Amino acid sequence: MTSQAQVIKTRLPNPPPALDALLDTVRGALEELKARDVVEIDVRGKSSVTDFMVIASGTSTRHVKSIADEVVRFAKRLEVMPLGVEGEREAEWVLVDLGDVVVHVMLPRVREFYGLERLWTVGDRAAAGDADEAGDVDAAGDADEGAGRTTRGAELDFDEDDDAPRG
Repeated sequence: MTSQAQVIKTRLPNPPPALDALLDTVRGALEELKARDVVEIDVRGKSSVTDFMVIASGTSTRHVKSIADEVVRFAKRLEVMPLGVEGEREAEWVLVDLGDVVVHVMLPRVREFYGLERLWTVGDRAAAGDADEAGDVDAAGDADEGAGRTTRGAELDFDEDDDAPRG
């Protein structure tokens, strides 16, 4: 039994939509299906592949797949056909490549394991809203005594003054 290969037509409209319009469309799709923990990362100057990465979580594989499908559906409203969609079968991590914006929809455990936010924000100054000029603010909203130091996610302790085993 021979099956025919599926042909996927990819194209961007000429001219392509403005980056802000594409990001707004992605935000709308993620909001529509109640994606969780949405993070937008500006990777201009760090990656030649895309300008923005949007990372979101779904509560189950079905939710992850549905969110990714909604992103594709909303993008088509701007006449943008995805350049690629990967991971739909397993639906633990689905990537939707819209050219200037790449959307990652992941299960929380997969998202935590790969840590894309940490990978793409290493060395960055705190994102807007994370800190002000007077000093840094930690995740609880408290002023950080080490002003000027930015932490993302779990803070690593490299002090030699504790007896915690290193491993």
